Amino acid sequence: MLDPSFETGAPNWIDLGTPDIDVATAFYRGLFGWELVPGGPETGGYGTYRLRDRTVAGVMTVSEEQGKPAWSVYFQTPDADATARTVEQAGGTAAFAPMDVLDYGRMGGFTDSAGAYFGVWQPGTNTGLGMIMEPGALIWSELYTPDVPAAAAFFHTVFGWQTGAMQYPGGSYTMIRPAGTEDDTSSFGGLVPLDQAKAGAAAGPHWLPYFAVEDVDATVAAAERLGGAVTMAATDVQQVGRIAGLADPAGAAFAVIKPAPMT
Repeated sequence: MLDPSFETGAPNWIDLGTPDIDVATAFYRGLFGWELVPGGPETGGYGTYRLRDRTVAGVMTVSEEQGKPAWSVYFQTPDADATARTVEQAGGTAAFAPMDVLDYGRMGGFTDSAGAYFGVWQPGTNTGLGMIMEPGALIWSELYTPDVPAAAAFFHTVFGWQTGAMQYPGGSYTMIRPAGTEDDTSSFGGLVPLDQAKAGAAAGPHWLPYFAVEDVDATVAAAERLGGAVTMAATDVQQVGRIAGLADPAGAAFAVIKPAPMT
């Protein structure tokens, strides 16, 4: 599972691109209890969401011309520029070249060989998310892709990711974990065929963050009440937990999970 030490290649940051930060904040405050810390001019208005005084996500305004409302997942790297070169060598592209964000760190945005966007974060004074694996915080990430083996090969080249198969009735689930780890207890996400996308294959290849919650059904009801939408009804998944797919009022997709008890 996610580890706050943020090994190379593990998710260490997420952010939301949305057309209206005020509307988004009202939704996520009502859903998870998040509070907005607005960004100043030195950050281009990029703000952060905090829960119990710990950072759980970033947020920025994205116009219609800049792209669709969406959540983005960033992965730890010790050298964003070296990662950028590896991405291109592996068949990906740079959405924007690595750049310094004051003294907080260095970031870059890319698309993989199938076109799914992801980011990298090279920590400076900002070492990553301040809360994970707790209710209201990131707990898991999935890549919806048209070619799971190709995606596994791409990210193995870029980050050294290892994969493992979790069997379930009727199929298997490809889990991903950092380089050098030997068992699936280190997994932080999964690779999923695009036709199983919770919001439909029309969304195209994309990353989907999962947030931990105490009560999935109550969260689904709250999301609808707050102007969001259900993209996948609450479902029990054996040995995993209860999950649901949601979208905020602007259409940014995410999922929630109450994990199954550890055995």
